[in-house]
Amino acid sequence: FMIYTRGSKDDFDNYAALTGDEGWSWNALQPYFKKLENLVPPADGHDTTGEVLPNIHGTSGPLSISLPGAPLPPDSRVIQTTQELSSEFPFNVDMSSGNPLGIGWMQGTFGGGARVSASTAYLQPVLSRSNLDVLVDTTVTKLIQTGSEDGEPVFRGVQFAQSSSAPKYALNATQEVILAAGSVNTPQLLMLSGIGPAQALHSLGIKPILDLPDVGQHLADHPFLTNQFGVAQSSDDLIDNISRNATFAGALVEEWLTTKQGPMTVGGQSQLGWLRIPANDSAFKSTPDPSAGPLSPHFEFLFAPGFVSSGGTPAPTTGFFNTFFTALVTPTSRGSVTLASTDPFAAPIVNPNFLTTPFDIAAMRHAVRSIVRFASAPAWSGFLTGPAADFADVDTDDDDAVDAWARTQASTIWHPVGTARMGKCGDEGAVVNPDLTVQGARGLRIVDASVLPLIPAAHPQAAIYAFAERVADLIKSGTSSCE
Repeated sequence: FMIYTRGSKDDFDNYAALTGDEGWSWNALQPYFKKLENLVPPADGHDTTGEVLPNIHGTSGPLSISLPGAPLPPDSRVIQTTQELSSEFPFNVDMSSGNPLGIGWMQGTFGGGARVSASTAYLQPVLSRSNLDVLVDTTVTKLIQTGSEDGEPVFRGVQFAQSSSAPKYALNATQEVILAAGSVNTPQLLMLSGIGPAQALHSLGIKPILDLPDVGQHLADHPFLTNQFGVAQSSDDLIDNISRNATFAGALVEEWLTTKQGPMTVGGQSQLGWLRIPANDSAFKSTPDPSAGPLSPHFEFLFAPGFVSSGGTPAPTTGFFNTFFTALVTPTSRGSVTLASTDPFAAPIVNPNFLTTPFDIAAMRHAVRSIVRFASAPAWSGFLTGPAADFADVDTDDDDAVDAWARTQASTIWHPVGTARMGKCGDEGAVVNPDLTVQGARGLRIVDASVLPLIPAAHPQAAIYAFAERVADLIKSGTSSCE
């Protein structure tokens, strides 16, 4: 999706409280957000007044962020709905202010009509450095203990190979190894290296070196659900026109290749929404509010001009659609990542465990009914024809029907976090310290989404970039949290 959202002030202040490190608070991280950002004009150069607050963003960082560079069919209807139903769906001019609540224009990691990533922003510009080598088509197979210091194992060695049958090689770091393999492969690699729950490692014949029971646990993700509506005019369904008409699709691609203009400069949606469930809702009957605070949303809206299915349903060959996404962004369900075998080239077992708590089911039900109310605003008259495809068969007034729809259709939005979560120094429920060094070890640090102690109520890439920027400063200064 390429969506860039910093998240709420409450989320980061909660990280600071959970770790005892004020450096993770919203105010403390603002210099890092501005350092990494480069707010650039949209591809079509349109006037973005009223769509973003330029003064709160950085303009000279490595990561370009921008607004959609071409209009999409639902755009004016979405914004008009925030005026017609402003009490429930208020307009928010910039969701990166620390208060993301409301509906507004999407910021994304793109610039000049093209996608921007950590590779293009940070890595590719420095590939010529003499002190940087990048090994491609290579997999780290194990972290190697290289000694002990003060009774703690030291992990400054890395083993790697290009396939399960290829020769294995090893390198040692002078200072430390930084593990950034993500919320799935980071816990996998830790466990393969003897760092993790000792009993589980023993059962696979892996010698435990460091017993950290929480490695691979506490997996959190944002379950998202697509809800399809019909559109009256075929031209308002961009996605299905592209998939069904090769000539049309080819013309759009050619426009992008030659001019970096047109719909191919857009990530598929132009607005998004962050919303809270009212405090008196039945979702909180047996569960305290799981959000970090009153500025953190419970669910998200996205709007796509065409048929999209979170459940993998093939797009119909006829009919025209607009899909409204709902995503639960303060889930209480937790999953896990565990080893399937000792083969580093075998995928681990990922159990997202979606929608397994009463709150999560009730919150998703609320989100679905909220999107139905949104789509019922006068702004959509003559544009939408009503619920369509399989969603047309869902009685949204019936709890069981909505819950069944969510259970069968919800899927990942690819935001897994928390499988090597950080905590206070010595916290038995944590894997890393506040400076992201691995508890009970020397020479090993983790810098990726796995360290987030709670999932942000936002698309997490902005938070992860900011975390990495701050940790880079900690590493360069030699600052340690727990000495």
